[in-house]
Amino acid sequence: MNRLKAILPIIVIAQFCCTSLWFASNAVMSDLVINFALAETAIGHLTSAVQFGFILGTLVFALLAIADRFSPSKVFLISALLGAAFNAGILWEANTLATMLSLRFLTGFFLAGIYPVGMKIAADYFEKGLGKSLGFLVGALVLGTAFPHLLKGITNVFPWESVIITTSSLAVIGGLMMVILVPDGPYRKQSQGVNVSAFFGIFKNQNLRAAAFGYFGHMWELYAFWTFTPLMLKTYNDLHPETNFNIPILSFLIIGIGGLACVLSGYLSEAFGTKKIALISLVLSCACCLISPFLFAIASQKLFIAFMLFWGMTVVADSPLFSTLVAQNAAAEIKGTALTIVNSIGFAITIISIQLISSLKTITDSNSIYICLAIGPVLGLLALSKKTK
Repeated sequence: MNRLKAILPIIVIAQFCCTSLWFASNAVMSDLVINFALAETAIGHLTSAVQFGFILGTLVFALLAIADRFSPSKVFLISALLGAAFNAGILWEANTLATMLSLRFLTGFFLAGIYPVGMKIAADYFEKGLGKSLGFLVGALVLGTAFPHLLKGITNVFPWESVIITTSSLAVIGGLMMVILVPDGPYRKQSQGVNVSAFFGIFKNQNLRAAAFGYFGHMWELYAFWTFTPLMLKTYNDLHPETNFNIPILSFLIIGIGGLACVLSGYLSEAFGTKKIALISLVLSCACCLISPFLFAIASQKLFIAFMLFWGMTVVADSPLFSTLVAQNAAAEIKGTALTIVNSIGFAITIISIQLISSLKTITDSNSIYICLAIGPVLGLLALSKKTK
């Protein structure tokens, strides 16, 4: 029992270390723009490259049922080592936008063997209290995603390369922790081989389908919000010259506070129900999208920061809940495949919303463009409001 209690913190720390690869280039984007003569629009393209790599990776992992056929901890380690290597490739002095897009794509591809596989490992250990466990796990993802911004904020005296080196090193450490300290879980049921019918038949389950569509709506908003958080802070700075935000540190806090929200939502789901808390979170984040243009006009930086922190919490609080609903409604032998394919589609949707906001930024200076992010939560709420079995 004591060993079981130690497993979750190990998975959480390993997940945090490895998912720091996700936004490593975003945190040093201004340096990349200067050193490699990139256009300002590169932030959207490089972020989308990671997402696209993750999508293709999750499709490959799901079609081949890798997380269900092989030891998830070993899959996690191999993915962490390769992800760290391609992340470190950003340091190459001869990089162009094309080579950096390729490197970020490959980093995203191997993140497919980290994030959903980490959830699969947790599901193999925690049949009861899965919502709370995944709350900690997704919270680790959120902190890992935000961490490069913190590194950038506290290492201004060091070259930008230190952020890339640190995130790659952490990924290696996280992979080794997982394979050494986390053996296959007691609830793991090994798949006997590639099951293409299972891959395509996942959405026949009505409850799983409702959870998946709720997750898709949530993802439309989430990564676009994370991607453009530094830009939103800069926009407010420019509109209010008396303001002097430390953008990297604030970006870390706004994204990172979502980790706390994931843990909180996990506990609340045990008391009030997983679906109910997911619905509330979607409603609140949708409201943030709709009122966001008005906050840019208010000359109170404290109010704006408080709003962004609240948005940072509500935008991701439902993420572990949707993953819990997917895992609970999938057959044991295809649980890893179900989590992976739902992740894959969800991340495909993030590319559309990120590129939409990027395109809108080129044709208008209006801050009303962030209202578009409400489309996802609205559709997610419609999916979840339908009666399920």
